[in-house]
Amino acid sequence: MHLPTPQDLRERRTSLDLTQSELASRADVSQPLIARIEGGDVDPRLSTLRRIVEALEEAEGDVVRAETLMHEEVISVSPDDAVHDAVQKMQEAGYSQLPVISSGVPVGSISDSDVVHAGEDVGDHAVREVMSESFPTVSADATLDEISSLLDHYKAVMVTEDGETVGIITQADVAARLS
Repeated sequence: MHLPTPQDLRERRTSLDLTQSELASRADVSQPLIARIEGGDVDPRLSTLRRIVEALEEAEGDVVRAETLMHEEVISVSPDDAVHDAVQKMQEAGYSQLPVISSGVPVGSISDSDVVHAGEDVGDHAVREVMSESFPTVSADATLDEISSLLDHYKAVMVTEDGETVGIITQADVAARLS
């Protein structure tokens, strides 16, 4: 059986954005006891440690992560695709923008507005000639708070694992989760 160290407990608590008081309340112990355990001043009884670990596990269950929000099927285009093909994909999917992905790696994005601003007769041009910057990327364990702050500035967030795209999250996905 692996027993967490005081440092393990502190890191886990802070990664969940819990205060010592919040953890103490969840574990039904006092805040000073949490502080003393995290400081290494006290070795808690096994039953107390178990309650603290269970409270942390319960809190982790409350945290919404990218992997539960993302769409694994990512409709995208390649930088070499023709702009008219990208527009057709957007229309068929009902999206106003798509990620541009090359060999599994996000390299840009293309939107209706990129096409409009590119001017007339761009349909046969390559997407790379009119695309915008890539959507930001996060790992599958990124939290809803992290994703929401990115979505305040971008229309979507790409979820990657080892540099490869594994999913996408849009503002609509977060709104649906919160409603």
